[in-house]
Amino acid sequence: MTPAEMSRAAKEICALAPVVPVLVVDEVAHAAPLATALVKGGLPALEVTLRTPAALEVIRAMAEVEGGHVGAGTLLTPADVKAAKAAGATFGVSPGLTETVVKACQDEGLPLLPGCVTASEVMRALEMGFTMLKFFPAETSGGAPAIKAIGAPIPQVTFCPTGGVSMKNVLDYLSLKNVLCCGGSWVAPKEAMVAGDWAKIEALAAEAAALRA
Repeated sequence: MTPAEMSRAAKEICALAPVVPVLVVDEVAHAAPLATALVKGGLPALEVTLRTPAALEVIRAMAEVEGGHVGAGTLLTPADVKAAKAAGATFGVSPGLTETVVKACQDEGLPLLPGCVTASEVMRALEMGFTMLKFFPAETSGGAPAIKAIGAPIPQVTFCPTGGVSMKNVLDYLSLKNVLCCGGSWVAPKEAMVAGDWAKIEALAAEAAALRA
């Protein structure tokens, strides 16, 4: 799988819904009901960040939920990539872009959404074959105006802004022609997970899924 092929596959996943939930899950028991609620609400692409000891088991459990496309976020090393693929991840997300992580994803056949935030980083990604990128951290790096500005000289790149995106500002991003979707954690609040309030999470997912309707 070439970087261009990895990028095309990632773009197809990003096109499934206007929001990709960015999930930090501490309890494996929450995995299946959380994924089910999000998918039923209309958000099938799920990013499970590798920030908790349970993350790989969470990916493994979510991979069994029908209709979902479970990816692994916070890929920092080749070991992360290998473990994520073994757990059942169907795509990967990285906060930045390094040759070692790209090579690992190539070796594992894992579509990759790498992070970039400056024009130079975007140009580097484009040289490698990536045309679908994560813009991270979005809000602290200029937000929607920065993405719009980058799109003027580099219109062939499409973004998934992540980091500080919420219902208050998500439409600022989604209104841009070079933004396909946004990554956000607001659709799966921790207190709702702890309480087992899957109906609330499904409702939040439905609200997010309707943003581009």
